[in-house]
Amino acid sequence: MMQSLRPNIDRRAWSDLAMLGLLSLLYIPLMLHWTHGWISKSISIEHEYFSHGLIGLPYAAYVIWESRQQWQNLPGGTGEFSGADRWGGLGILLLSAVMYLSGLPETVNLSFPLMLTGTCLWLKGLPGLRLFAWPLIFIWLATPNEIPYLLAPFTLPLQSFIAGTAGIMLNLLGFDVAVEGINIFMNGRHVEVAPYCAGLKMLFTSWYVALLLLHWSNTWKMRPIVIGLLSLTTLISVTGNIIRNTILTYFHGTGNDNGFTWLHDGWGGDVYSALSLALLVWVLNYLEDWFLPRNDNEATLPEA
Repeated sequence: MMQSLRPNIDRRAWSDLAMLGLLSLLYIPLMLHWTHGWISKSISIEHEYFSHGLIGLPYAAYVIWESRQQWQNLPGGTGEFSGADRWGGLGILLLSAVMYLSGLPETVNLSFPLMLTGTCLWLKGLPGLRLFAWPLIFIWLATPNEIPYLLAPFTLPLQSFIAGTAGIMLNLLGFDVAVEGINIFMNGRHVEVAPYCAGLKMLFTSWYVALLLLHWSNTWKMRPIVIGLLSLTTLISVTGNIIRNTILTYFHGTGNDNGFTWLHDGWGGDVYSALSLALLVWVLNYLEDWFLPRNDNEATLPEA
């Protein structure tokens, strides 16, 4: 009688729950740190580049939750899939544990997606890794790391291009503007297009949102839509950043410091970014209408 009252959960489900509980204890504080830093902008400049995780991490969790039944139906346990998968997963788990215990911020951050990848291999092998491939991609791409710092020295050509284009646009509008390299001079005031003003953050965020939209719409297998969306996303992001830097130069050059702060550091920049990202939804809808077969939903009349 007592046995019949026990929850009908097999050992495999209990092991999954135990693993989930352990991961929660280890990484919920890290997730809270990321979230607080992204929202309050109290995190490092490099880590702000990954603030798209505010969208991507919840979406990845949603995809995992929606796939939970498929996960349970996958074979698991010794002998049910390749032993190489299990040993590979164990190796990745041990590496992630070492990285976590190191206490170094960058390695602790990277241990999170590494731990999830190793867990998928350990519990379900390659089928589990394939099932959760997309959410893992979103998690990896939202994990703060030093890539923006490493790219900063190579953005000089982009900085010069933005400065030159902004100068041309302001000259066409009738303002006396001079450009020297990455420096813009207007009315005796100076604006520098710094490495972190080159638009890489917005470009990374735009690509990330584009990938999310491709997965959400299930069009990621259609090459014309993928190429079209990523190409137009790049164009929109670069163009939007040029316009933003032009407006910032105008504000600074005309002494409108409040406008400059509003667009550069305030909520105006967030609104500008949100509108740019919202434009990607329209672009995807346009590409779907262009490349997907049309469905007129017209009933076919029977022949007489």
